[in-house]
Amino acid sequence: MSDVALEDLPFDELRQRAFKRAEHHMDLGFFTDLFAHMPGMVAIEGEGGDLGAVGGTFIETVRAVRQMMGDDDSQIDDTTKELLRARFVTYLREHGED
Repeated sequence: MSDVALEDLPFDELRQRAFKRAEHHMDLGFFTDLFAHMPGMVAIEGEGGDLGAVGGTFIETVRAVRQMMGDDDSQIDDTTKELLRARFVTYLREHGED
C-alpha cells in the first residue's frame, strides 16, 4: 500500500478495497455487518425484522449489499457514508489487504 493513510482515501476506493478483501476471503460477516449500517435495514429491524436473518448464498448477500449501496456513493447520505467509511478502515486495518 502507498504512503496515503486509509482515512485519506476516497470513499469508493475504501469500499472497493474492503469488498475485494472480504470477497476474496468469503467473509460473510463483513457483508451482513454492512446491512446493520444501512438506514433501510435499521428501519426493518425497528419494525420487528431480524438483521440476523439475512440469508441466501454468499454471492446473493454481496449482490444485495452492492445493490443497497448503488454504483457510487451518491445514493448514501453523509452520516451513513461516514459510518461505512469508518467500518471499511477498521476492517482493512484488522484484516489487511490482499
